[in-house]
Amino acid sequence: MYKKDGKMILVTGAKGQLGSDLVSELKERQVDVLGIDIEDLDITDKTAVSSFVHKHKPKSVIHCAAYTAVDKAEDEPELCFKVNVEGSENIARACKEINAEMIYISTDYVFSDTQSDIPNETDAVKGPVSVYGKSKLDGEEAVLKYLDKYYIVRISWVFGQTGNNFVKTMLKLAETRDELGVVSDQIGSPTYTPDLAKLLCDIALSTANPKKYGIYHATNEGYCSWAEFATEIMNQSKTSCKINPITTDQYPTKAVRPKNSRLSKTSLDQAGFKRLPAWQDALERFLCHS
Repeated sequence: MYKKDGKMILVTGAKGQLGSDLVSELKERQVDVLGIDIEDLDITDKTAVSSFVHKHKPKSVIHCAAYTAVDKAEDEPELCFKVNVEGSENIARACKEINAEMIYISTDYVFSDTQSDIPNETDAVKGPVSVYGKSKLDGEEAVLKYLDKYYIVRISWVFGQTGNNFVKTMLKLAETRDELGVVSDQIGSPTYTPDLAKLLCDIALSTANPKKYGIYHATNEGYCSWAEFATEIMNQSKTSCKINPITTDQYPTKAVRPKNSRLSKTSLDQAGFKRLPAWQDALERFLCHS
């Protein structure tokens, strides 16, 4: 069995969309992995986190656990910040104590709702406009505060076989509707969790090099609007439901979404990490396995 420096990789949020695929990918690579979820460890409990990490002494912690109910977060900001900021800070502090690497999963929501067609670089000005986005940015800052050995990986529009996501929602709605209005003025990239899991494994198993630590953007290649994504879902699934493009103003939500979720992959290229396949290809593979 291959083990990174003879030690284990710890994955939080192991029952989620990304965490479950990540644990499977690490096992497939014969890596010693421990996947945990909320019933195994309350990440908001500082003492419990420190004790758990000291007991298991992972070489790396891939932190997927998070509060991700974007609209609900507007109604319960304290819980959102407790999980996404305090929880992440507890993980980062524990990693510092045992000199472990940390991979923190972040989001396009750290950017503003400003309309632009320029991809956001990793060091672009931040301006989260939602409770969720602010909590994830504060989580990033907690990682930066405690660690030198870190990877912050921002993703967007996540979909996979586990849990709920946009693809499953569109297909479900199409069962009972002939037409759907979908937002066309928010642009970004879907992220297929099995593809992302492979990249995260590559990052976690790469030879430690301070020059590779830092912030990355990792989504499937290509950009689209939600409406274009939905149209491709219908086309590939051979579903007759018509997608009608609408504006964000026509579909109000509690939490404001970024208008420009394009994420530049320059940092991945510079570090020598392989980009993810095109999102249309990822969607095809998702539908084949559904």
